[in-house]
Amino acid sequence: MTELSRPERLQIMLSTDEIKVLDDWRFRHRMPSRASAIRELLKRGLAVEGIDLDTLGRQSSSFRVLANERQAESA
Repeated sequence: MTELSRPERLQIMLSTDEIKVLDDWRFRHRMPSRASAIRELLKRGLAVEGIDLDTLGRQSSSFRVLANERQAESA
């Protein structure tokens, strides 16, 4: 059995208008599900606040910026 990449479940209540706006946005951006649309909107909203979920909790050494620059220069 593999561990889920999203082990937490969140239940939210939305108004009819909120569902309509969400579905319109979802279809316009070709998102496969409401859940994926909500995750994308959450990610974008957090990015506006300066929070990047892709790098959250990672140390700067994890990115190896200098190592990548050296490799590019020697290529």
